[in-house]
Formats: sequence, structure tokens, C-alpha cells
Amino acid sequence: MTERFGARLRVAMDALGPLCVGIDPHPSLLASWGLSDDVKGLESFGRTVGEALAGRVAAIKPQSAFFERFGSRGIAVLESVIRQLRSSGSLVILDVKRGDIGSTAAAYADAYLDPASPLCADAITVSPYLGFGSLRPIIDKAQQNGLGAFVLALTSNPEGAAVQRARAADGRTVAQTIIDEISQVNAGVRPLGDVGVVIGATVGETGHELTDLNGPILAPGLGAQGGRPEDLRAVFGSAVANVLPSWSREVLSAGPEVAALRAAAERARESCASAIVVTA
Repeated sequence: MTERFGARLRVAMDALGPLCVGIDPHPSLLASWGLSDDVKGLESFGRTVGEALAGRVAAIKPQSAFFERFGSRGIAVLESVIRQLRSSGSLVILDVKRGDIGSTAAAYADAYLDPASPLCADAITVSPYLGFGSLRPIIDKAQQNGLGAFVLALTSNPEGAAVQRARAADGRTVAQTIIDEISQVNAGVRPLGDVGVVIGATVGETGHELTDLNGPILAPGLGAQGGRPEDLRAVFGSAVANVLPSWSREVLSAGPEVAALRAAAERARESCASAIVVTA
């Protein structure tokens, strides 16, 4: 890579607007598109979303689980989707939420953040709940190859609060300690760090400090999960300019027509842009 992930994402967000669209082929979505719930339907779904949105939104986020459920043939489709999107110039954030220790973490890094791998994406989502230091092989591999990672911090699922908002001995929440660790990794990097954070758009005013993060904020939960673009400024405060809102079902349900998918993505982008724009 000639440019780091953070720099490429900043350019994409500035040029195409603040929007990430998921590729989440739920069985119900496949059915609503008139597709079979099998590898053939999966392949058609991924190909159509790629045709509709590649190069038109800042990032596209395939959810690995919906491909993995079909075994090796589903993974082959995921490889094809990633290849199609990246060859078009789209940034791909692969939603895999991996996290482990030692050589296993390094193996995950090789799988998703090594340009020689057919599953290599521009960034992946990772879980820090074996300790932030356990992610070091993944972060090192990402930085070595000009790629990125998004670390779960404050997720939109209600079960997450028991862990993420628990207090450490120094009084900080677990989520804040993660945010602070990422801030150190991103310190001094311009225009945007390569390690981002995942904070749900539905979590409300968090009371967490994001000023020094210097990295992108992936914000899922908009649309079907109840998050609204107008909530983004309240949730993220002064860091809102670095927020990458993520929409899935609200955009995907407009398919399978390419034009309808593009129109839905445009509506989502305009809604997010109007909520995020920072006035002087």
C-alpha cells in the first residue's frame, strides 16, 4: 500500500460522504430479494450489492458470519466479494470481530491483513476483551501493510454494557481504557489514525472522552436497530467529524434493483452528512 488506511479512509469520507454500507445477507433479506438461501443466492446478493455500491460509498462492510454459515463455499463467495470491491477501489471493512492471544491472534492477522491472503481486507473489526495487548499482532500486521482495525468499545447490544461500562481500579470504564489505548497507538498520525473504534449509534450520550482518539469511529445501529442520524452529534460530540455511520438493512432492503440500492444509499448518506457536518 502506498498510503495508510486512515489516510485512505479520510479521503474516501471527504469525497463520498460519511457512509459505510454493510453486506449482511440475512436469510430474510435473501428471501425478500427472491433469492434462495444457499450459496447461489449468496453469490447473487454479494455481486449485486457490489455492482450497486462499489466506488459510490466511503466503505463497504461484509459481515463474515453470513458467508461462513455456508462453509468453504460461502467463504469462497466472501473472497470473491472482497476481491470485486477492492479491485473497484472501494474500502472493505470485514466484520469478523476476531480476538485471541499470541500465535492465534497472529494467524488471524495473516488471514485478514496480509495482502497475500484471499481474505485480505482494508480493515477488520476486532474484540479487545482478552486484553487490549492481545491485539498487538493484529495491529502490527495492519500497520505493516497499510491496513486498519476497528476495536469494539461501546457496542449497541444491551448485553455489552455489563462489561464495557464496568469500572477499572482507576475509575475509568473498560471502554474508556480501550479508547485511551487506541489514542496512544494513533498519537501524531495525520490526517487520521489507522486504528478505529466501534461505538454503536444507539448508545446515547456516553460520557466517554473521544477527543484524543485521532482515529475513525465506526457507528453501527442506524436504521433498523433504532439509531437516527440526528443522534450522532449527541453520541460523539466533538469527534463527530471522524464518525463513519454504518447502515445495513435499511439500504439492503431496497434491493434487488441496482438503481434502488443506489438511491437508498444516497438517502442514507445525505441524512448522515447533514447530521455530521461541522459548521464554523
